[in-house]
Amino acid sequence: MARYARVHAGWVARWTHALLDLLLPVECAGCGAPGAPWCPDCAVLLGPPVQVHPPRFSAGPGVSAPPVYALGAYRGQLRTALLAYKEHGRRDLGRPLGSALAAGLVQLAPVTGTGAGPESGGVCLVPVPSRRSAAARRGGQHVTLLAQHAAAALANAGMEAAVAPALRMAAGVRDSVGLPAAARQANLAGRVLLRRTGMPPTGTPVVLVDDVVTTGATVAACVAALLRAGIDTPAIVVLAAAGCHPPSYLEALNATHSVEDPERHVRPWRRHLRRTTVPASALTLLIRKEARPP
Repeated sequence: MARYARVHAGWVARWTHALLDLLLPVECAGCGAPGAPWCPDCAVLLGPPVQVHPPRFSAGPGVSAPPVYALGAYRGQLRTALLAYKEHGRRDLGRPLGSALAAGLVQLAPVTGTGAGPESGGVCLVPVPSRRSAAARRGGQHVTLLAQHAAAALANAGMEAAVAPALRMAAGVRDSVGLPAAARQANLAGRVLLRRTGMPPTGTPVVLVDDVVTTGATVAACVAALLRAGIDTPAIVVLAAAGCHPPSYLEALNATHSVEDPERHVRPWRRHLRRTTVPASALTLLIRKEARPP
């Protein structure tokens, strides 16, 4: 009887998911291809970590700044997906983005001083906080959720990991979108505060994580706040780096992630074209034209 109940429950679950896919089809948040929230062709936009050099990143006078690593370039499909996750409620991206972040952290284990096995002390992920009003509008702290998924993926890979929401934004911090680099620094000066209830355990390696780095002002303010509490940050890892970086950085990302391949934008749609009445050749040419770099 119990075996019958398990088989019946599995059958119901499969048919329920199939019905939901039919009524509410899932589309890739990057390219819009049907079938998955983050398709394989867009997933390659997040690759091995590349060290970047934000122009306004400094840990303070006489303090050595930790290295900043990005898994991709904040443009195109990756930018579209991260905006969907952050601003438009696509929380189904949390798991695949968190898994990509975890893969980058595993590769950076020699830098962060972490590892797997009984000898390892694990790693503590400290998410960069959002303003309270922004988090309320978005349905929660999106970077904390990202860190939680990354910690779960690391645990599955045998690396002990935890999330420490040790930071918060003080009242008076403005939205940084559109602010020049100097204004971003002034906006955050002294306004990233500690949350005593979210501090990482003493002696555990700490990695600061975020979704996007632009000028580096936000991560710099976070590192400074942690340093005031005596917490060292060996590395900062983000999903994507926006502009404001030397051309050599973009060249490195292009070589690492093959982001200039126009075929990547066409492939996920070929499957979809079979279900439509639009001439496949015409739409494929249009997609290729739009995918060409300016």
